[in-house]
Amino acid sequence: MLLYLLAWIPVLALLAYVMWASGGMTWTDASAVLAPACLVYAFVCLSPWYLCSAQPLQAANWANLAFLFGGAAVACSLLLVGGAWLAAVALSPIGKLAGLDQRLHGRLGLLFGIGVLLYLLSAGLHYGAMAVENSREAERRAAEARTLAREAELQALRIQINPHFLFNSLHSISALATLDGARAREMCIRLADFLRNSLRLGSRESIPLNEELALAKSYLEVEQVRFGERLRVVEKIEAACQDCAVPALLLQPLVENAVKHGIAGMVEGGSIRLSVERRGEAVRITLENGFDPEMPAQRNLGLGLSQVRRRLQVRYGEEASLEAGSDDGVYRVVLRLPCEVAGVA
Repeated sequence: MLLYLLAWIPVLALLAYVMWASGGMTWTDASAVLAPACLVYAFVCLSPWYLCSAQPLQAANWANLAFLFGGAAVACSLLLVGGAWLAAVALSPIGKLAGLDQRLHGRLGLLFGIGVLLYLLSAGLHYGAMAVENSREAERRAAEARTLAREAELQALRIQINPHFLFNSLHSISALATLDGARAREMCIRLADFLRNSLRLGSRESIPLNEELALAKSYLEVEQVRFGERLRVVEKIEAACQDCAVPALLLQPLVENAVKHGIAGMVEGGSIRLSVERRGEAVRITLENGFDPEMPAQRNLGLGLSQVRRRLQVRYGEEASLEAGSDDGVYRVVLRLPCEVAGVA
């Protein structure tokens, strides 16, 4: 409110100049009359907010709008003129201001016209402020809608992943049960622990990287029961990356692909190498596995990759990336994503 009243000082100076330039009044006369009148009129010019709220421009009838604001401008301008006249009458007995009411009398019409213009200008500024506020509100709603859509898509992607790895795990147990019942039982126990952890962590949007790595290791332990010495795991994890937040179950499809489309197709088995390193404000995750180049490509090889790539895009936009490809019998997937510690849910 104080800033608003201070903004009226230039208006007061302009009015005083107009009254002085019209002749017959000094700067002192004009300032003494207009200062109290402008103080009152400053509050009067706040009243267009109610009319602007009741008559938004988008749905307004222009004839009714002109009549409404025209009448209000005339009425409020009479208040400005009346305030100035009362101030002049009250100050006339003072020595240097004697006869002030007489000197103001011939300029009341000019003051009335200025009052009308000031009121209409105030109404225009109110409409402008309301338009800015409506624009900000629309942007806020749009941002909220984008956030909700992103969260819904992330949830949908997680729902797609859960049945995918559960099907693969049950298929592995089924294959092992006919060969070694004891190992199949051990695999069921490990799978139960894995599913319990995955359900606990999968319900969260983000988890620390060390928990995501522990979940991936739990899955590999399940598969190691099935493959035995054919599956070897090599890890190289930098401690600086442990607390970085990542989307839950991000690595799960990649580890599944490494086992199902890589190690499972090699008679002598192979190694899965997982390395995590810090690169400035980003984390670089590399997953490598051997594969048999002569085996025909399977149909669902790209499903896990596409899911992970889409989740990274939805969560981080251009700040994250996923690269995948094979080289000399080694399939390599490289993820780069920002290291976010705050906001782990």
